[in-house]
Amino acid sequence: MIYQQRQPPPALAPYIDAFWISAGDSGETERVKILPDGCVDIIMNFGEDSKTDNGATSIRHGKTYLVGTMSQYIVADVHPETRLLGIRFKPGAFSAFYPSTSLHEIVNRTVEIPGSFLPDHGKLITDPVSHLSKFFLDKLEQPRHRLLHIIADIKHHKGLISVTELTKRHCTTARQLERAFKQHVGITPKEFTNFVRYQSVLPAIKHKPSEKTLADIAFDYGYYDHAHLANEIKRYTGTVPSQL
Repeated sequence: MIYQQRQPPPALAPYIDAFWISAGDSGETERVKILPDGCVDIIMNFGEDSKTDNGATSIRHGKTYLVGTMSQYIVADVHPETRLLGIRFKPGAFSAFYPSTSLHEIVNRTVEIPGSFLPDHGKLITDPVSHLSKFFLDKLEQPRHRLLHIIADIKHHKGLISVTELTKRHCTTARQLERAFKQHVGITPKEFTNFVRYQSVLPAIKHKPSEKTLADIAFDYGYYDHAHLANEIKRYTGTVPSQL
């Protein structure tokens, strides 16, 4: 499989993580594991029909899809003639372009959306990054919510911060925070902090010194024990810590 990504222009960088292209490059269908990243994607299929969501969803030629926030890994089939173009939006940033879309209903789902969500598909075949950049720069509105600051705070603390502490630091209530996260991220603030903690613990596991045990790392990152850490890693990646 060929995978390439391009960074957006600086004005879009707080909201869009990357523009990307995925294409088959072998004579056989490849099964690809896709790990959760906390982001939401819009994808267009310019090639052969393919399957995602563990075979449950067809990505049809010429159609546009919204991929919701993932709370677990999925498997997708990449066919030899697969040609996907995608836009990956940072957590909480989708509403800067599509403010009325609720993301809670599409967690762990891929749903077809109108082609009007993006520029004319014909323009995107030859110079997708330029056309997408202009389209989203014209469409950009400052989000009415404060989630981007709260999400930055969660990442700064590596997910090791409680919902109660977040409400105090950002002068909000637990109910308001949960409603905003469900609307603009798709998952609850607790689920998101757990996910950021998982993202933070991965490098600690991969590069742990020989004298440090997985139990030590679990304690450092607020897991109950080694088993709790292992279960969390397996849910997100489908593998155990020792195989990372």
